[in-house]
Amino acid sequence: MTKFKRTPAGDALSDLILDLFRLNNLLATAGDRLVARLGLTSARWQTLGAVVAAERPLPVAWLAREMGANRQNVQRIVNDLHREGLVAFAANPHHRRAQLVVLTDKGKRTFDAAMRLQAPWINRLSEGLSAKDIAAFHRTILALRQKLEASEAA
Repeated sequence: MTKFKRTPAGDALSDLILDLFRLNNLLATAGDRLVARLGLTSARWQTLGAVVAAERPLPVAWLAREMGANRQNVQRIVNDLHREGLVAFAANPHHRRAQLVVLTDKGKRTFDAAMRLQAPWINRLSEGLSAKDIAAFHRTILALRQKLEASEAA
């Protein structure tokens, strides 16, 4: 196989990204297991979380952008959540066809139940890790995300 010329930082970042892909898959599987009894998947839970985190109701395209996800995938998940009664659609005064996604009372209860399950799980997962190291890693991830977002905008 052809060896490509990378800098030492490029090699290190490539290794990190491969491990992040593996970590993402493990986190999705663990999340699926954690919230399965609530009728959720990691993707549904993440989408509910994006609705909760938004300062105001947003259309699907904006939710997808906030999540860094594909709009069509988020639309499919939002439609599933709507069928389950976890979200509702509201009229968007700025765009007739792009309805706003709103959490229902059932959605709030379900999200709260998921977060009650998440708290002890995340506390166990963080055991032995320092908050300082986690914060440094978080800063690195944010810097990489900003670079990627800037390159997408260019």
